[in-house]
Amino acid sequence: MQALVQAMGEQAMAAEVRAVVSNRADAPALAWAHGQGLETCVVPHRDYADREQFDAALAEQIERFEPDYVLLAGFMRVLTDGFVRRFQGKLVNIHPSLLPAFPGLHTHRRALQAGAAWHGSTVHFVTPAVDEGPIIAQWAVPVLAGDTEDTLAARVLQGEHQLYATVLGWLTQGRVSLGADGKVQVAGVDCRGFASLPTEQEAA
Repeated sequence: MQALVQAMGEQAMAAEVRAVVSNRADAPALAWAHGQGLETCVVPHRDYADREQFDAALAEQIERFEPDYVLLAGFMRVLTDGFVRRFQGKLVNIHPSLLPAFPGLHTHRRALQAGAAWHGSTVHFVTPAVDEGPIIAQWAVPVLAGDTEDTLAARVLQGEHQLYATVLGWLTQGRVSLGADGKVQVAGVDCRGFASLPTEQEAA
């Protein structure tokens, strides 16, 4: 979230943050956002009897701010089908793997265990099936000899920030949309996304 907000200012994007919303009052992102003068909102999930009631309350709070897009950044709860459909074509997420490889949790550990040569991150539209939404863009990094979960995660995270900011720029320019056929359109070109690969020197 912080990287996205900073990119908006540094790149002078034609966009504004309507609000930063969390289910946790102690989320560090809220304190940072408040310090930047941004609107913040908390919807504690423990205040609701089930996921459906929480997601309905969360959606109502989000809709108060009339956003064009809802960008998930570190929101670690699985959203219900009803919530996802309510924001269809507007709900965007970033996942720390090259989907469809390694959906879900512990992606860096699983990439290492699988002996993957490449790893990375994916920005995608959210659909009811977790981590299976149409891909907008991807960022790839090599898995190096001697990599640990921490070193691989750190390298992927650096790319995540750049990738998500790039996609945000596309969204503000109206270059990205989700077609009725479920395919992503970028600048009028039907695609599954792209992988930004490092140079030979970076991979060495």
